[in-house]
Amino acid sequence: MNDPRAAVEPAAAVSVPEAVSALDEPGRGRQGRSGGRGAAFGPVALVVAGGLSVQFGAAVAVLLMPKAGALGVVTLRLAAAALVLLVVCRPKLRGHSRADWGTVVAFGVAMGGMNTLFYQAVDRIPLGAAVTLEVLGPLVLSVIASRRLANLVWAALALCGVVLLSGGGFDRLDPVGAAYALGAGVMWAAYIVFSARTGRRFPQADGLALAMVVAAALSLPLGIMEAGSKLVVPSTLGLGIAVALLSSVLPYTLELMALRRLPAPTFAVLMSLEPAIAAMAGFLILDQALSATDALAIALVIGASMGAVRSRTRGPHKQ
Repeated sequence: MNDPRAAVEPAAAVSVPEAVSALDEPGRGRQGRSGGRGAAFGPVALVVAGGLSVQFGAAVAVLLMPKAGALGVVTLRLAAAALVLLVVCRPKLRGHSRADWGTVVAFGVAMGGMNTLFYQAVDRIPLGAAVTLEVLGPLVLSVIASRRLANLVWAALALCGVVLLSGGGFDRLDPVGAAYALGAGVMWAAYIVFSARTGRRFPQADGLALAMVVAAALSLPLGIMEAGSKLVVPSTLGLGIAVALLSSVLPYTLELMALRRLPAPTFAVLMSLEPAIAAMAGFLILDQALSATDALAIALVIGASMGAVRSRTRGPHKQ
C-alpha cells in the first residue's frame, strides 16, 4: 500500500515502469533457458514475501496510530526508511542537473503524499478496502497508457468491484476514508511515473534514497504537529522503526532481488494480489473481517488489475 514501491520499490500493482522492465534482461534470459520451474519459484516467493511484509507492516502501523496518530506514523516510517537508505546507498549529491533534482523532488512529493493519504485512509476504513480503492490509481494509469479498447473492460470490472465494496454508497465505508484512499491511488499513479523517470536519471537506488529524504522532510512538520514528543517515546519509536523495515526497507530489497530474475509483467501481476494480502493482514492482526460481498469486490479489482497487465503486455507481440 499501500504503501510505496517502483524504481527499486513497487513496480505498481498494474503498471510497469520502464525502469523496472529494463532490469537485468540478460539474466532473465539465462534463467529462462536453464532454471526451470524450480528456479522460477524463487523470485515469485520473494515478491509474495515482499507483499506480505508491506501489508503486515501497514497493519502494525494501524496498531501504532492510537499512540502517534496517522501523521506521526507516516513521519516515523519515512524518516526511519530515509535514514536506512541513506546509510546503505550513500547517494552522490554532485553531478546532477536541475532537471534531475526536479524529478527526484517530484518523486518524493508523490511518495510523501501517497503515504500520508493512505494512512489517513486506514485510520478510518478497513485495510483491505483501503488498498482496493488505492489500487484504482495504477489501474487507471495502466488503462490510459495502454490505449487499448480491451482495457476498458478491465476498468469496468474494477468499477463493479468498487460499487460492491461501497455497498452502493461510500457512507458504509466512511466517505472521508474512502476519499483519502482514492487520493492515495492518484498519488500512487504519480509515484509510478516519477519513479520510472528517477530510475533513468539516478544510478542504483540513489534516486529512491534522495526521494525518501524529500518525503520524510515534508512529513516531519505534520508528524510533529500531531504527535509532538510522542514520536520519541521508546515503544512508539521502536514500532515506527518496525513499520519502516516491514513496509519499506525489507520489501524494497526483496522486490529488487526478484526483479533481477523475474519478468516485469509477471511481477506486476503478482503485485495485483496486494488487496487480498491486505485483507488477510487486516483480518489476522486487526480483526477486520470481510463479508462475502467485500471479498467478491476485492476479487473483482484484483482480476481487473491482472487483466490490465496481461492485456498490456500482449499488445506489442501482436503488432
